[in-house]
Amino acid sequence: MAAAPRLLPLLLLGWVRPGACTDPPDGGWLAGTVPEEPRCTVERADASLTYSLFLQRFAFSRPVILGGVTDNSAFRALCTREKLLAAFGPFPVRLSTANTYSYRKVDVPFQQYVEQLLKPQDPARLGSDTLYFFGDNNFTEWEPLFQHYVPPPFRIPGTSPAYSFGIAGSGSGVPFHWHGPGFSEVIFGRKTPHFHPNESTLAWLQHTYPALPPAQRPLECTLHPGEVLYFPDRWWHATLNLDTSVFISTFLG
Repeated sequence: MAAAPRLLPLLLLGWVRPGACTDPPDGGWLAGTVPEEPRCTVERADASLTYSLFLQRFAFSRPVILGGVTDNSAFRALCTREKLLAAFGPFPVRLSTANTYSYRKVDVPFQQYVEQLLKPQDPARLGSDTLYFFGDNNFTEWEPLFQHYVPPPFRIPGTSPAYSFGIAGSGSGVPFHWHGPGFSEVIFGRKTPHFHPNESTLAWLQHTYPALPPAQRPLECTLHPGEVLYFPDRWWHATLNLDTSVFISTFLG
């Protein structure tokens, strides 16, 4: 794996309420108790942003929150707890550990995950003990859902998109890591200079973040349905779910 560029800012991302679903308003998913961060230090752009300006200002240099660039109301209507269980309940899903250096995988039926394992994060649990469903989708099985998703309109030259869909409990998240560029819907972000690779994002937020000097605070923002965050290649980031959340990312590989 190539080394990350020097002077690379770190970005913490997280998925938040109302879980990317409507009808009912919360999609039938359990609300969380993690407080919403009121600060936003990520630049925003609306549907007036042209492709050429996206390439010039953001594609290779910094993140941006895009608002109003897609309409995924039809996709959200299919993401309620009741509808996903009806459509995919018996299908196996692959759960992954939520830490930086472990790659433990566990396969369970989707219904078992939602009804038995989808719980709020215990702050005392390490990332290696925390399993949740993010990515590792069987595209053939989930394609009937993905065909209703409208991805962001921008691309990086020479790349092709791949979807990563997931559902995670309140307080869960993936600690700091980096990969190629992409888009994520409904996201909360921060930046930090130090973290333990097996510490959960929630524990980092509660114990490490408050002690950071202002100059070392990460970029951060709370997003809501209809907003999409673009993250450039090899930006360090981590995820935090404020509520039980349904989310989808478009990775540009």
